[in-house]
Amino acid sequence: MYDDPDLFDALLPASGEQRSFYVALAQRQAGSVLELACGSGQLLVPVAGTGLACGVGLDSSPQMLDGARRRASAAGAHVDLIDGDMRDFDLGRRFSLVLVARNSLLHLSELEDFARLFQAVGRHLEPDGVLAFDIYNPSIPALARPTGERFDVMRVLATPYGELTVEATNDYDPASQVNRATWFISSATQRDAWTSQLHMRSIFPQELLSLLAANGFRLIRRDGDYAGSAFTGTSPRQVCQCRPIA
Repeated sequence: MYDDPDLFDALLPASGEQRSFYVALAQRQAGSVLELACGSGQLLVPVAGTGLACGVGLDSSPQMLDGARRRASAAGAHVDLIDGDMRDFDLGRRFSLVLVARNSLLHLSELEDFARLFQAVGRHLEPDGVLAFDIYNPSIPALARPTGERFDVMRVLATPYGELTVEATNDYDPASQVNRATWFISSATQRDAWTSQLHMRSIFPQELLSLLAANGFRLIRRDGDYAGSAFTGTSPRQVCQCRPIA
């Protein structure tokens, strides 16, 4: 999916709540914004459209960056787009807000990967800057699905594809906390027209606190959704705002 921004956007469009949350956060920080793993610009372009000093997006997929350029051009928004790895970048400037949105943080799997990311973010944050990210709150029943057993994910109507059906299989390794899922995407005329690997790590709520502290960050707020609901064990998401430890 990360090589096909149109398909990605058809299946996983940013919700109004997601856009509103990150736009409001950018306005509150009132400065330049860097989005890591910005993809096709679903969040970066609305944020840049608020008239902030600068919106910068970094992603390792040239195809997704092309999609972001098209989105920005259509919206009349100015964004700087950079092909790069969120574990290793040096832009030579600092930002009021750094975003890693919509589970993108979970594409990292090793502790060294997280350490490199947080070091890079720390080098790019203003003294009063905020790192914001959202990740899912792991569901043990969902992760415990039998390996290789297909289950339904979604069914959507999307231009220009028509009806798309997504099924998936899981292969969760409790030792690494990485789920090696496969998505099977079918159109109305072709079963399994696309197949996509989706490897994502789980980060459990208490583990997250230790991971941040070990890498020089502190959690200043964690909500259970984009609307600001209190985080609990049954919350669907961990919507987090962090600052470097002084």
